[in-house]
Amino acid sequence: MSKRLSFTLPFDQDLNAYLASKYPDISDFRIISKSLDARRAPKGRIPKYHYQIDVIRDGESFEDELFVFDKIDVNLQKPIVILGAGPAGLFCALRLAERGLHSILVERGHRSQDRMLRIARYWRYGELDEDTNVCYGEGGAGLFSDGKLITRVKSEHIPYVMRRFVDFGAPEEIAYESNPHLGSNKIRNIISKMSDRIAELGSELVYHDPAIDIELNENPVVTLRSGRKIEASQVVLACGHSARDLYEKLHKNGLDIKSKSFALGVRIEHPREWMDFIQYGSFSKSDHLGAARYRLAWENPDTKKGTYSFCMCPGGYVLSSGTEADGIVTNGMSNYSRNSKWSNSALVVSITAGEDFPSVDPMDGFKFQEDIEKRAFQISKFKATGREIPAITLKEFMEGKIDYDQELPKNSCPSGLVKVDFQEIFPDFVIDHLRSALSQFNRKLDGFVTDKAILMAPETRTSSPVTIVRDKETLQSKSHSSIYPCGEGAGYAGGITSAAVDGVKVAESIIKKLI
Repeated sequence: MSKRLSFTLPFDQDLNAYLASKYPDISDFRIISKSLDARRAPKGRIPKYHYQIDVIRDGESFEDELFVFDKIDVNLQKPIVILGAGPAGLFCALRLAERGLHSILVERGHRSQDRMLRIARYWRYGELDEDTNVCYGEGGAGLFSDGKLITRVKSEHIPYVMRRFVDFGAPEEIAYESNPHLGSNKIRNIISKMSDRIAELGSELVYHDPAIDIELNENPVVTLRSGRKIEASQVVLACGHSARDLYEKLHKNGLDIKSKSFALGVRIEHPREWMDFIQYGSFSKSDHLGAARYRLAWENPDTKKGTYSFCMCPGGYVLSSGTEADGIVTNGMSNYSRNSKWSNSALVVSITAGEDFPSVDPMDGFKFQEDIEKRAFQISKFKATGREIPAITLKEFMEGKIDYDQELPKNSCPSGLVKVDFQEIFPDFVIDHLRSALSQFNRKLDGFVTDKAILMAPETRTSSPVTIVRDKETLQSKSHSSIYPCGEGAGYAGGITSAAVDGVKVAESIIKKLI
């Protein structure tokens, strides 16, 4: 029987040496949680790690949860079709396969390795593949966002999701670190192995052949671009937050879809060395701490509108992430080592449905995003080639004065930057809230507002601006019982882990319905 220990150590103290001296009778240990407290490091207080570990002695062993499931005996006359091979779709397909149910998993883009080659051409030459890009393809948008596994969702399925990531090649520490991440470089191979396993278990995976229509009957018919028609028993909509064309088609076909609020804004990038110093002070050069993270939020007391950091990528890169040839979108990513010279984060303002944009038509939120993305592209094309991301120094943004003769600092973006007045891209209220929030953020992190930082725009794809309405118990669409809205694009998740968990929940709901 293992025993749980809780303790705190200086950040640079070796855990193995501590346990050997303090608990010499321990034969093995397993970390349950590990979190860093560096809140007062800039004032000289030594950063500390908080640990919870389970320990065993000679003759004892750990109980491992392997997550082996009983197969169900159901003879499906028509297949389950899953649209989207992001975390929601993949984990839905995997769980169904582990329970003995085969599915057809349809992805509009290519597999992850081929996807990387196409995205590299977009970053370098501006040649966009509208089916295979940073948002579309095996692994979904999360494949190029640092592979963060942080979630605020409380679910019994989280240990299963983490276990499966480890099974397919993720490092063991993702199960216990407070801010786990896989890195965009590692998650590609992990996702490919997961897809291979789904195929080995008998499911069919279809790539680069998007669904262009769904007849919403009792047995819905999915039409692919190739002309293939699949009559399905159930359809899982795990299409991601950018599948605007499919959502518009489904709305016209009568699926119950509603507008929802979301957020948009900019990417802010600091030199990593500067951000590490702000967070860690004199300890920032230590190899034991890694690139510094931050999370910032502020609500304007007059408008009650929030502005906050999102998808923070320490030691990362800012990427061009659009899905349409005439639009520009930014996103951030880090590799597993988080060792680039820059750190970035989205800074986004809450956009309220029915207040900041009309919400009579459920597609109005997409139109609001699209207008900003197109303005960014048009001004980039006017000033450069249309490939470069609009940018401005933080100092120029805060002062409202732009020196077009002054070059932008070196940065992480592979597509290049073009200096732009953000008033030409965003509505005034977005600009005003960003400026107010940045002043507040500088009070929380002294030095955050600095002439060393750059803002890049626009960051519009933080979450889906629609919700595909579903029943809370069955997870089926309220308007069509054979449709299962799933994951971030449907409005039920906000990141890799929560999307994966939602995929598992939908799989179990389908199983419950069938048996």
